[in-house]
Amino acid sequence: MRIDFTVAATLRVAGVALLLLALAVLTACRQDMHDQPKYIPLRPSEFFTDGRSARPIPEGTVARGHLNEDTLFYTGKGPDGKPADTFPFPVTREIILRGQQRFNIYCTPCHDRTGSGEGMIVRRGYRRPPTYHSDRLRHVTNGYLYDVITNGFGAMPDYAAQIPPADRWAIVSYVRALQLSQQAPLNELPAAARSQLPPSSRVVISPAIRQEGGAK
Repeated sequence: MRIDFTVAATLRVAGVALLLLALAVLTACRQDMHDQPKYIPLRPSEFFTDGRSARPIPEGTVARGHLNEDTLFYTGKGPDGKPADTFPFPVTREIILRGQQRFNIYCTPCHDRTGSGEGMIVRRGYRRPPTYHSDRLRHVTNGYLYDVITNGFGAMPDYAAQIPPADRWAIVSYVRALQLSQQAPLNELPAAARSQLPPSSRVVISPAIRQEGGAK
């Protein structure tokens, strides 16, 4: 038993010694791959005549996934270059609900949940946006609303970085739903819904007497 124990201990020590030797050899053979002969961004170069290591992008280059051939979908404009009054895809209930979700996140701070322009930061002094329920904004094209979300307008910044194109169109569809909810003629409501309205709401307002920002 003593002999077996001595042999095992000797083998264990030899194994540790071999492991340490292998680590030492690997360390000695390490190649300095962390110090590669490469250019980092904005580093000058003596190889090119313009002195820049970063080369100009060839004309017509399009980043992968950004070909954006569908002009209507990506710009909101038709073939004539003017804002279109159509959607680039069929509007479904799911799309409107998606638009509601995005609207409540990005738009309500200024426009409030009804689109009347009385959002929380407006109450704290920010410039008040126009109500969606004015005749002017009820009659603008869908492409116009999309373009404003994309590029901003007046005091409103652009939201192109925050909201992808499909969600911008979803928001436009929800804005149209908001406008309809505040301007729907009484005779177009189902009888069950009409009976739930208070008497003061059962009056159809003529478009001729509506004023800018009047409907809430």
